[in-house]
Amino acid sequence: MMTLAMFAVFLTHVLLGLPLFIALLATAAVGFLFVDPSMIPRMMPQQFFGGINAFSLMAIPLFILAGNLMNASRLTDRLMALARLLVGHLRGGMGHVNVVSSVFFAGVNGSAVADTSALGSLLVPPMHKEGYSTAFAAGLTAGSSLIGPIIPPSIFMILYASLTNTSVGDLFLAGVIPGLLLGAAFMAMNAWYARRRGLEKRGGWPGGAELARASLGALPALIAPFIIVAGIVMGLVTPTESGALTALYVALYGLAMGNLGPRDFWRAIVDTTRLTAAIFIIMAASATVSWLLSYAQVPSQFVDLLTPYIDQPVVILLLLSAITFITGMFMEEVSALMLLTPIFAPVAMMAGIDPVHLGIIITLNITIALITPPMGACVFVAAAVSRLEITALFRTIWPFVVTALLVLAALILFPSLTLWLPTILG
Repeated sequence: MMTLAMFAVFLTHVLLGLPLFIALLATAAVGFLFVDPSMIPRMMPQQFFGGINAFSLMAIPLFILAGNLMNASRLTDRLMALARLLVGHLRGGMGHVNVVSSVFFAGVNGSAVADTSALGSLLVPPMHKEGYSTAFAAGLTAGSSLIGPIIPPSIFMILYASLTNTSVGDLFLAGVIPGLLLGAAFMAMNAWYARRRGLEKRGGWPGGAELARASLGALPALIAPFIIVAGIVMGLVTPTESGALTALYVALYGLAMGNLGPRDFWRAIVDTTRLTAAIFIIMAASATVSWLLSYAQVPSQFVDLLTPYIDQPVVILLLLSAITFITGMFMEEVSALMLLTPIFAPVAMMAGIDPVHLGIIITLNITIALITPPMGACVFVAAAVSRLEITALFRTIWPFVVTALLVLAALILFPSLTLWLPTILG
């Protein structure tokens, strides 16, 4: 009864268009009325602030700042230039450039929405000029942006690690192969579309000297992901310290090259502050609801429901993925991750599922929600930058959703795709 009442209150607030953190706090207040109304003034503030009182979460604003500084320093332009040289000459070259740029950008900021905004405005018009439909170009931009939160650094992985005490370094390593696999899937989809559409090649393989110059120009940006992952995996720095070092590295490079002025630096700080505040207030409200559900023993009830399948980890992961997929369609991604992880983790532990593997599955599930209607943030951004009606893009986004789900199914069936790198290097 309590769970149904909380769900009804949350859904009502969302439909009314109220801010998400208010909907979550109202949901928690209703839950406390069922458990013990006297706990509201005592436990709600405690859990609200306690939910974000973790040293590891300080890495989130630092990684966001590093990505913003890299954009301001124009390093992302060099990454895109390298992508053009690598794959731009192929059939459907601009579509391939779109996907490869997403792979490169993933190591910069780890934000799917930011990648959609940056790549959409730069690549959708040339893709249309090359012969792509605007809907496919926008859909590919939104779909390939899902690579951002999978390849490290990843805000979702940091949140998951803070909730489950899982190694951030192992999660970052585990995300590399799935992220590349997702990129390969979207490139295969683009190649099929280009051949079916009859698109022509755009020239031959670039000269070695030109490719070397582009690689050298993009090298400072390509080094950043290695600073992040290598430092954490080797135990030299914590994730928070890694974020600080990466932001410092990018800032010093931008200043040395003369691409990062005081105004650019200030704008990066302001953008970081706004996004961080939005993420943390949702995290705090979600933590309140999560604590209440745990206090009411909802996770143990959920475990009881799935006990008949506890010796079938693949079935458990498929069921958890289905729940996450549906939840993500109607709930903001950070709050969905904060609410579902404490419920899913005990089930996965009983089924013998590696917590690192579970983290990648949940992260990809949550990320796919960014392109599913009616709440897919990346679809809204892609529609805006390509000047498409949102309803038209939602109708054509499903092939990209299915492609991402096929990659998810492969990761569920073959855990070694996620666990091989952490096993070898972790």
